[in-house]
Amino acid sequence: MELPFAESYKIKMVESIRRSTRHEREKWIRDAKYNLFGLKSGQVFIDLLTDSGTGAMSDRQWSAMMLGDESYAGARSYFSLKNAISDLLGFDYFFPTHQGRAAENLLFSAIVKEGDILPGNSHFDTTKAHIEYRKATALDCTIDEAKDTQLEIPFKGNIDLEKLENALKSYPKEKIPAVVLTVTNNTAGGQPVSMENIRETSRLCQKFDVLLLIDSARFAENAYFIKTREKGYSDKSIREIVREMFSYADVMTMSSKKDAVVNMGGFLAMKSEALWKKCKIYCILNEGFITYGGMSGRDMEALAQGLEEGTDFDYLESRIKQVEYLGSRLDEFGIPYQRPAGGHAIFLDAKKIISRVPAEEFIAQTLAIELYLEAGIRTVEIGALLADRDPVTRQNRFPELELLRLAIPRRTYTNNHMDVVAVAVKNVFDRRNNIRRGYEIVSEEPIMRHFTVELKPL
Repeated sequence: MELPFAESYKIKMVESIRRSTRHEREKWIRDAKYNLFGLKSGQVFIDLLTDSGTGAMSDRQWSAMMLGDESYAGARSYFSLKNAISDLLGFDYFFPTHQGRAAENLLFSAIVKEGDILPGNSHFDTTKAHIEYRKATALDCTIDEAKDTQLEIPFKGNIDLEKLENALKSYPKEKIPAVVLTVTNNTAGGQPVSMENIRETSRLCQKFDVLLLIDSARFAENAYFIKTREKGYSDKSIREIVREMFSYADVMTMSSKKDAVVNMGGFLAMKSEALWKKCKIYCILNEGFITYGGMSGRDMEALAQGLEEGTDFDYLESRIKQVEYLGSRLDEFGIPYQRPAGGHAIFLDAKKIISRVPAEEFIAQTLAIELYLEAGIRTVEIGALLADRDPVTRQNRFPELELLRLAIPRRTYTNNHMDVVAVAVKNVFDRRNNIRRGYEIVSEEPIMRHFTVELKPL
């Protein structure tokens, strides 16, 4: 008999979590103005709000923190991280930042101006916000197949090369500071991008003399999918695949709170010394001196170790198989989600689950609240709330996909927790015909409203 799969780690420390009552949760979500970001962590049983900074660091990462050099300038820890980035990813120039959005801020402060166009594959919320804050446009060129949640293709996160080429032809290169390729494609459901697509995107960027920026928060998970799904890569190591992926890029932003499994940290890396010099002043102004940026020495050491561990195949297999396990349990109950299961999350198709709620009443947010009330599970909507308002007309934008993201932290929950999540989703699904009304906005910020929006039920 073939042995069953088991995780490639054992648990050394645990944290207690508490089940709450339905009555408690009704009060807590009301006090939070029906925004799950407003809940206290102790009011949540299983927290799938994000996989960013919520993973469990390893014994080697905790050990590495003890080696942290906190010198203001020229710290050893800076060079530890610099060497890890150069050896693994192939970038010689970088800035440490406190997280991914800070890396975006440094880069876009240097290269994006009003009226610019940045094509890409489903820019995520912070990326789009940084672009639109500068009165530029994030142009979505994702393949159309990503809009069909029930279609199963191996690389659903790909950029549409024809759309991209048309965009590059339509605007002068001075108006396009970069093409943004997100791996994996979070907004489209944690879907991977093929090596062929990365290569061809790079070819188009070179043809039109435009920078290729890879948003790299989940680059290792993307490499795993290339190894297991793309012809010609099954015999290559994750690190070989990663090195090839980034050989096609000019610059990368990294939220290290995902694939490097640290609780805080990120970086901006590039191959051009001229671009590094252009960004340098923004690092000093917004993050800190160039050899610590937004990070302490101990966190840089943990990050350097995390890059090594995060590109280990056995670790990645354990991580992604847990996402697949949750997907398989939802399959048993006939729950529609973005197929195939993504690398870091399951994305429920909210429109198919609670179809009676009108689009203007925030379908995915309604589903998120119902799931919290059901079992104390916190998730995040990737739908109309996150899509925000058009920066010119100020009208709500209604994306074709209304998704509810169940983001699974790394090395944090067991499959027993995934069973609870699956059954809770089933229970909401079973009473879906009774969910007819959603929510309306009481108060919102002019940009990135979903973090702090206040709602009331209709």
